[in-house]
Amino acid sequence: MEAYFAKRANLVLFLASRTGSHATAEDLVQELYLKVAALDPAQEMTSPSALLYRMAINLAHDSQRSQRRSEARDTAWRQDVRTDLGGEEVADEPSAERVVISRERLSQLIAAIAELPPQRQRAFRLYKLEGMTQAEAARVMGISVKAIEGHISAALKALVVKITP
Repeated sequence: MEAYFAKRANLVLFLASRTGSHATAEDLVQELYLKVAALDPAQEMTSPSALLYRMAINLAHDSQRSQRRSEARDTAWRQDVRTDLGGEEVADEPSAERVVISRERLSQLIAAIAELPPQRQRAFRLYKLEGMTQAEAARVMGISVKAIEGHISAALKALVVKITP
């Protein structure tokens, strides 16, 4: 431990020159301290300085390998999930704020549909939500196509008024 404290400043400079980052060097020297503290104090060392520098070099190599693996993993992930639009990478997922706003608007729409008069609500559901044609919806409801058009038109007007911000 004495050798560590005596060489600590030099170890930071040594690792900073190897990693190109003083902050990374500080982190590695902290990690080195933990490894030195875990060594058996009864074990005799012939050259504590050489051991410290060897351990520091090994930590720097481990850190660089870990960083390369992390970069490769991040690159692979980005390639899997990215979307190119005209050569530009664009975000494929909506922001959290956008998701919350969309959910709130969907809740408003569901509530507004539930408030429609029963015939208008049924015509709207058959045509807009279940994908029936107006003729099919008219046949199911036993009314004319013109009446279905009127119900759907009135439903859309009511919904636009209720969910427009």
